[in-house]
Amino acid sequence: MIRGRVGGRKRLYCGVVNVNAATAGLAALIGLGTGVSGALAFRFSERERVGPPEPPNDDPVPPGVAAVLQVLRSSAVVLDASDAVVKASPAGYAMGLVKARSLTSPELLELARQVRRDGEIRQVEMDLPHGANSMLHSTVRIAPLGATLVLVLVEDRTEARRVDEVRRDFVANVSHELKTPVGALSLLAEAVQSASDDPEAVRRFAARMQQEAHRLTALIQDLIDLSRVQIDAPLAASAQLVPVADVVADALDRSYEAASSRRIELIADVEEDVMVRGDRTQLAAALGNLVENGVNYSPEQTRVAVTVKLVGELVEIAVTDQGIGIPERDLERIFERFYRVDPARSRATGGTGLGLSIVKHIAATHGGEVTVWSSEGNGSTFTLKLPVHAGQRDLAAAS
Repeated sequence: MIRGRVGGRKRLYCGVVNVNAATAGLAALIGLGTGVSGALAFRFSERERVGPPEPPNDDPVPPGVAAVLQVLRSSAVVLDASDAVVKASPAGYAMGLVKARSLTSPELLELARQVRRDGEIRQVEMDLPHGANSMLHSTVRIAPLGATLVLVLVEDRTEARRVDEVRRDFVANVSHELKTPVGALSLLAEAVQSASDDPEAVRRFAARMQQEAHRLTALIQDLIDLSRVQIDAPLAASAQLVPVADVVADALDRSYEAASSRRIELIADVEEDVMVRGDRTQLAAALGNLVENGVNYSPEQTRVAVTVKLVGELVEIAVTDQGIGIPERDLERIFERFYRVDPARSRATGGTGLGLSIVKHIAATHGGEVTVWSSEGNGSTFTLKLPVHAGQRDLAAAS
């Protein structure tokens, strides 16, 4: 009986050992799971802190170049080794240099290939097509970018070229216009000297000298006026409210004697309370030029009329004459400096060729414009359109 109990104890002891072993194994598994969970949590936390790995960069353009291309004033295009466009600035697309990942200009493409071959930077002036019927005068600079890329920079110089041409023409025209009266004065002075013993001839030549001196003075004054109104700036802060009736009165007074001598009637139809904001002297000069042209190019015993009316937010000041009119082919050019429809007639009337150009710039300075209607043999109507004063506009709307 004792052995049996002993044996039972052994069996009972063995059972206890098995239970303890299972408990230890379960604890080990739990510990392992906890460790793995902690490791994963650490890795996840580290990934959150550092961020996801960046994808591989397949862009062949060096870092930072793309950002620079976006802010360049010039149109920029980057070509790869196969002449395909890999990057282009917005200006490049707007200028029409790129289409379907290719340069649209064969000349540019050939220059880019030459640069890729020899690595030499090239800069040329060339005309590039823009749209169906226009060309852009451009400065092109092409340089290697890295081992295989080529950078093409194109700057549109069309407007700058036009300004240069206008400046050259202006200098040439001024030189010619100044040379004519100066040369005439020189010849007349010689004539006076040689006719010193003929009082009648001296008086005649002296009168001609006065005419040429007046013409020279008028030309210089017009040049001064034009230079003042061509300043690229808004109307001065000193601009004031100007009654249009006063401007019309100043303009008519300027041409009163010339009109009276040729029996040309000056008529005005003006509302007394119409106001604009601006420079009274400039506005009177602009309208005075229009009235003076009407008088100079009208036959005797005709009329020149000035009318003022409100049209929406504009004051329209129209000068209508019964003169010789302007050919249709010349209407688009009459506001150019020194342009004359009839040069011989202009010189006979003492015109400088700058009056209408001055009117155009004064109108633009005041936020308006000048337009023309004309028919050969039936006269002309020049209309100066200016923004109405805000208070005047409110008053007109209320009425």
